[in-house]
Amino acid sequence: MLKSEINKLTEENISAGGVLLKFYFDMQNKEKDKLQPLLVDLINERLLKEKGVVFCYGTIEEPLEFEGLYSTSAAVTILFGNIRSAIMAVFRYAPVGIELIQPTRSISIKPSDVQGMLMDISQTADNYSRYILQSVLTEEQRQNLNKDISKRIEHGKQLIDKHNQKEE
Repeated sequence: MLKSEINKLTEENISAGGVLLKFYFDMQNKEKDKLQPLLVDLINERLLKEKGVVFCYGTIEEPLEFEGLYSTSAAVTILFGNIRSAIMAVFRYAPVGIELIQPTRSISIKPSDVQGMLMDISQTADNYSRYILQSVLTEEQRQNLNKDISKRIEHGKQLIDKHNQKEE
């Protein structure tokens, strides 16, 4: 794609509610030759195919060795068609840094988009919680957590009932 085509596509998307971001990633591995292919895969097979991505391109640094471990980084410029897609990509890929390139002024978000983003965030938090509960905690820890949650639910119901009785 020519630079003029990229600029035109960027401007069209920014004016329609898109955002141009730069994500920064770092990666370490004991094997130098594995690092760059992993970042190429991240850019070409994951980020580029992410919902809401209009285009993306990146640069990958040559791996450096430090105390038997190789490290590299990538800077990936991504044009998202909307802020919601950008937020979900941040959750999915957890870049070590994010730079907002455009828009350079205010960002307007529709209430329905805010609601959708909040639901996406809630679902993502729930997915992480389920993973931790199922994969990390021991059975005893899960049982204790369930007891604590049940107590909090019961206490919450009591507070609501107490509040409602005062209003009557």
